[in-house]
Amino acid sequence: MKLFGSISTVYILTLLLLAAVSSEPPPESRPDQPSWVEITEDERSIRIETDLLEAVIPKNNPKQWMTGIEKGTFFDKTTGFREAGDGLMVVDWLMEAGSDEAWSSQVFAPDGDGVGRYLWHANETDPGQREYARMAHGSSHRKRMIEGPQLCHRMKPVQPEIIRGTDFVAIRTTCRFEYAAPGRQAGSRWTQLIVFPKGKRYFVLMDRIDSVNNSSEMFLRNDTPGCVRHEKGDTFSEIYLSYLSGPEGVRIPSSEFFTPFPPDLKFGYRRDTHQLPSHFIRAYHLRNPQTGQDGPWLAGMTLDPSIVYEAWCSQRPGGIIVMIEEVYGRPIKAGDSFSAAHIVGYFDTIEQMHSVNDQYQGHTALVVDESGWHLTN
Repeated sequence: MKLFGSISTVYILTLLLLAAVSSEPPPESRPDQPSWVEITEDERSIRIETDLLEAVIPKNNPKQWMTGIEKGTFFDKTTGFREAGDGLMVVDWLMEAGSDEAWSSQVFAPDGDGVGRYLWHANETDPGQREYARMAHGSSHRKRMIEGPQLCHRMKPVQPEIIRGTDFVAIRTTCRFEYAAPGRQAGSRWTQLIVFPKGKRYFVLMDRIDSVNNSSEMFLRNDTPGCVRHEKGDTFSEIYLSYLSGPEGVRIPSSEFFTPFPPDLKFGYRRDTHQLPSHFIRAYHLRNPQTGQDGPWLAGMTLDPSIVYEAWCSQRPGGIIVMIEEVYGRPIKAGDSFSAAHIVGYFDTIEQMHSVNDQYQGHTALVVDESGWHLTN
């Protein structure tokens, strides 16, 4: 009887323990992880799966670039399409207008990368370097680096912050530039904040710079929404740029991108030479490479068009369309900041892009905490 009593006691205690464990809510029902979103984090990246989208944000060892949404991971559950480039909202250098011919050879990354040589020097004696510079950056508007490295390419591992709300999830990534041009300070801080709202096929994003330098024309370079990889238009059928060719914008067939051309030849925009547009939307119409069937548009919109300093859509050798955008391009003092706000995602029509743009138009900044998020200036 004593043995039986001991077994019964153990049995009862085991049941009580199991009941306590089973009373814990499953992960998807906890306040910090609502059922419409799943967040998976490991040492390399953060994976976000919402009710309508999937995306990965790298922390180290990225597939392509360290900044923005990782290459090939932005997935539209509605249509089954993915982005067709090397990632979305990728960030480069902190820059300004002007020539760096006098000191470009002095600027080297800590790991030995010759930054000056990598940029766009028309005076290079090597014809191959000179032609690369012309095709990659054009030759009509000289620019130089203020601080490096090129974050997408050489940013060190980061630890992004995850912010959970009831109807959104956000990721905040920060990094400081590590070296600077002669006579400048290193240490300006870049912040990228991305919000994935429930029930949307797009995300909202802000890039912000807190500067430690003075400049008469500082800007941050990024890819909005991202580049396009293709072979004779197999992954896309057309590109839409809302800010060229009048208020309706321009739709450019893929055939225009079969032959490489530099940024300053066509499809370029400069704030000092173009009329300020009402919307600044850049999109490509996805196409299934196997069937040729059109899918959704993948669009990137900059919510305050006046923040765009320069932008281009050019075809580089090697089957890549570059959609570089430079934001701010105005005087700044050390201790000041600037930012740009964007929406990036999938849309079924051009009209749908403009409708969403109208909802958020005119903002340059994004604020978020666990209670919610909002765009501001």
